[in-house]
Amino acid sequence: MKQNAVLGVVAIVALLAGLYFAVNIAPPEPDSPKYMQQYPAARALPDFELYDQNGEAFTNKNLQGKWSLAFVGYTFCPDICPTTMAELGKIYPQLQQIESNEPIQIWFLSVDPRRDDANRLNEYVNFFNPAFKATSGEHKQLFPLVRAMGMMYSMSDNMDNPNYLVDHSSSITVVNPLGQVIGRFKPQMKPGKLAVSDSQQILTDMPVVVQL
Repeated sequence: MKQNAVLGVVAIVALLAGLYFAVNIAPPEPDSPKYMQQYPAARALPDFELYDQNGEAFTNKNLQGKWSLAFVGYTFCPDICPTTMAELGKIYPQLQQIESNEPIQIWFLSVDPRRDDANRLNEYVNFFNPAFKATSGEHKQLFPLVRAMGMMYSMSDNMDNPNYLVDHSSSITVVNPLGQVIGRFKPQMKPGKLAVSDSQQILTDMPVVVQL
């Protein structure tokens, strides 16, 4: 009987010690992003080679060692693209102040290489922020890349028309320092307003995202 009693006391003490450790010593669970739609698993991107606004090659290596907020669009876009880029420009100084071992870069991915050469891209992103990266390339590079990011685009007009439009996703994709897509900020659907991602939601979530 005494032996059973001793074993019972030992078991209770062990249980209490475990509870104390779990509550007071074990590290807390990391916070989760409030607004970013996080994918169940990180998505690897296919190998690609684009050109940037300086006419230099832009490949998977340019995504290594930094967080990227990527937006798919084109410089002749009349509404969603300039609005989104302007919003990102407003919060960019604050994004740079987020404590992280890897910096945050803004990546504008043009899916209209016919009109968006390096000079055009350079002029476009400099209007919003010279620190932004702007790229484009052949459709055989763009299609699989955009699809792997969970985005889409298509030429909605006859390209014989010099003012043709391009349909494209308006989410902002988050790429981690390994060059993998981990989630996206979806546009806000509000009556009478453009469907663009909320820059303040991005600013709220990124301090949490960079700790993932």
